[in-house]
Amino acid sequence: MAMEGSNIISSSSSSSSEDFAVGCLLSIKTTLGEEFDGQVMTFDRPSNILVLQEGSKHGPKRNIRFLKANYIKEFSFVGQAEDPLDIKKCYIDLHSLQAREELALRQAEADAERIGVGVTAEAQSIFDALSKTLPVRWDKTVIVVMNEVRVGSPYLAECVSGGTPAANDRVKKVLELERKRLQARGASR
Repeated sequence: MAMEGSNIISSSSSSSSEDFAVGCLLSIKTTLGEEFDGQVMTFDRPSNILVLQEGSKHGPKRNIRFLKANYIKEFSFVGQAEDPLDIKKCYIDLHSLQAREELALRQAEADAERIGVGVTAEAQSIFDALSKTLPVRWDKTVIVVMNEVRVGSPYLAECVSGGTPAANDRVKKVLELERKRLQARGASR
């Protein structure tokens, strides 16, 4: 381990995990020319990744940086602080995190329902085009528009059935426009 003065340690030498003890305040220079201050939250020896809380900002929102230790050109020990993840002092809004998780799961489920199973890319493009202006869903390989108009394979205007005449005509018009757009896109390639 090379030391310049008493505080700067070159990361080019083999350093032990004690060099990156939790709570250490470091001033870091990377091999990419970045310079910043941060507090060590943890150091994962197998992956050689250092997790830092940047700056001295405290409160519910913090900037966290994952840094591969190989990219540290040099660092200096600025001081020692308490464990940044001390459960007695660390504020984690579990209700907010659970709400975000539930919202993300609902969104992922909704997104998954919008992807047809066993349909062509062209059929999916038509579904996506219809969904921009109308409520649609899949019923196996049939596109159901406004819960009444059905569009079966091969997803042409003559494959449209059900619903009121106005709804049926609207779906046919969107289908024809999307087919022209798909043909134009295919011809331009």
